This record gives sequence, C-alpha cells and structure tokens, in this order.
Amino acid sequence: MGRMPELPEVEVTRQSFAGRIAGATVTAVRVGKPLRWPLGCEPRSLVGRSVGPVSRRGKYLWLQFDQGGLLMHLGMSGSLAFATHAAAPSAHDHFDLVTTRGTLRLTDPRRFGAVVWAPALHEGMAAKLLAGLGIEPFDEAFTGEHLHASLRGRKVAIKSALVGGGIVVGAGNIYACEALFAAGIDPRTASNRLSRPRCTALAAAVRHTLEHALTVGGSTLRNFRDADGVSGEFQLQADVYGREGLPCRRCGTRVRRIVQGQRSTYYCPHCQRR
Repeated sequence: MGRMPELPEVEVTRQSFAGRIAGATVTAVRVGKPLRWPLGCEPRSLVGRSVGPVSRRGKYLWLQFDQGGLLMHLGMSGSLAFATHAAAPSAHDHFDLVTTRGTLRLTDPRRFGAVVWAPALHEGMAAKLLAGLGIEPFDEAFTGEHLHASLRGRKVAIKSALVGGGIVVGAGNIYACEALFAAGIDPRTASNRLSRPRCTALAAAVRHTLEHALTVGGSTLRNFRDADGVSGEFQLQADVYGREGLPCRRCGTRVRRIVQGQRSTYYCPHCQRR
C-alpha cells in the first residue's frame, strides 16, 4: 500500500507545473470513473476558460480560472502529471484538463482523490472542504505560543494531535515522527503536558522538517511522483521513520515502532522523552 501524499509532496507537485500552466486556455476536459466527489459542473463549461495561479491550502491545490476554479486532492494514492503531449488515458487516469500548454492529468488507482469546481476558494464546495484546517506550518503565526495554546486542552498523544490537521496542516505521519525526534519529544506524551519551551522546539522542528522535505522533493515510499515524474528522496534521509530495530543515528539505541491511531510511529526511546 502506498503512503498518502502529504503537504511537501503536494507543494512539490504544485511547483512542478504551476508556472507552465498559468496563462493557458482550457480546450477540453475528460472525466473518467467517479472520484470521491462529483466535479460539480458540466465539463464542457470549463472549455475556453483561462488558467491563472495555482495555490495550495493544506493538501489541496486550487487552480484559479478567470471565473471560479478547481480544487484538487490527491487522495490516498493519486498523482498529477503535466505533459505537452499526453498519452492515451489508462484505466487509472480519471481526469484530464487539456489546455493550450499541455494536459494536466490526475491518476488515482484507489479513486479517493478529488477534482471539484467552486465559484471561489472561500465559496461552495471548496469552502466546505477547507473548513477546519489548521494553520499553515510556514505561516509566521505558527509559533510555540500558538502550538501551546492549541494543545492546552487536549489529552490526546502529541503525535495524534499533530497528524490530525486541526492544529497545523502538513505534519503527516512520516513528518510528525521526524519532527518529534528532532524536538526530543516522546510521541506518546499527552498534548496538554508539553511546556511552552518544548512547544517552541516542536514548532521549529515541524517547520524545519517540512522545509527540508521540500528541498529533496518530498517522500516516495511507493508511488509518489511530481508532475514531471520525479520521485522524492526524503525517506532515504529519515532519522527514525521506517527504521525499526536499526540504531538511532544520534545515540545508537534501537529505534522502536508502535501503532497510534492505526498508523506506525517510530521513535528513539533514549533521545525522545515524555
């Protein structure tokens, strides 16, 4: 089973095609098998529209048109490709946005992804899907103080609080494990027990971990590729994720794996403390 694309992979995907598709005109739209939600408009109504900037909110991409736009999500196993000359669609290619500059194609074997039309990012289905998302990790407002205030009333384990997405977006499973290791925090620690200094260290670790993931193209555990077909390399540099039984790179203690919220959590029992 592949790992769900997280914020770094979505941002890497955005960067790989946003500049090339901006200014293009839609010439055709092909819709394959149903995705998680219906498109929300007649495909032919998008023909003739001009593509503007491509932005990201959490793990969603927003393709702004001259009127309205498309909100896209890669789901559990999806990927976007942008090619000047696209091959004929295969069984897992469920959406093509054909433009004067190339074809943007969503490939999604499990069909948990989404392409949804909305009149604006803050209206319609887009507003509904984005409601409840936490702060962006690169936002200046994401500080230790903000994190401490958000965790104060929560007794859930800090790892679960991070991956939930309601406090900060982007700290998916692999990145939460790595950030907690960098901050020296045991993933089982109750959220409301973290002091302000530890929250400051954790906020910085989350930001640094995600920034580093962006520089190396995200993580590829099985099927992630950016819009040019390039794999990520973060997983090759992980300190604890996927390293159960191997020596900690910092102290030599064997890395442990536990299950939290049906996800594998990796940590060093010596370097990470409650």
